[in-house]
Amino acid sequence: MVEFAIKDCTLAILATGRRAQTLRELRDVIRNVHVGSIYHHFWGTLLRPQFSDREYNNDFATWCRLSLHDNTAAERLAVIDPAHFSDLEDLRQELIEVIDERLDETEVMLFARADRQFHFARSVIVVFDTNKRLTEPHELVDALPLMSVGSIFYHFVDARRREPLGQDDFQAWLAGMGPDYEELRESVAAMDPYFESLFVLRDRLAQVFAGFFGRPAAGDSSRPPEVIA
Repeated sequence: MVEFAIKDCTLAILATGRRAQTLRELRDVIRNVHVGSIYHHFWGTLLRPQFSDREYNNDFATWCRLSLHDNTAAERLAVIDPAHFSDLEDLRQELIEVIDERLDETEVMLFARADRQFHFARSVIVVFDTNKRLTEPHELVDALPLMSVGSIFYHFVDARRREPLGQDDFQAWLAGMGPDYEELRESVAAMDPYFESLFVLRDRLAQVFAGFFGRPAAGDSSRPPEVIA
């Protein structure tokens, strides 16, 4: 039987040297910046320390709101859900189209202050083995509430860009356990990882597994517990 190896991760952020001061410049850099930068500015926000609730879920929308003071562009960029794009190049094209639409409808060119330019970055995922192994799906009922948010990001978010399956690690593991777990796989697959914090995602995953196995859900994990590391 294939074991589930619990991993943890963090992101090492790399500067690209590319920057933008206007919405048009942002669009122009997005056209040819490394696709890893697109991934970082959407998904990397989940793992970064947050000192307040996120108003927007990606860096492009946040910059348009706080630095350009273009609320319309910010709102339109904020509703883009990267989970709906299996190919990052398609996500890049969606970004360009949304920005082009905004540029076409306004003649006002807004500039960010020199110290509030958008700095494009990339991130490299650094993976750690926790040396924790699970052999049966029901063990996730107890294990999930103890996982770090880095583990949730690695297994539920980043896994979706790993080939050849293109799905989260929980689904991939359950697929090898036979048809008895198909309903559980479908419940996990239905969860959108983008518009909630990793703490909330951990809660929801724990509740889905606990409900399937008829076990009481663990307590609120929105406050970091003693995690598996």
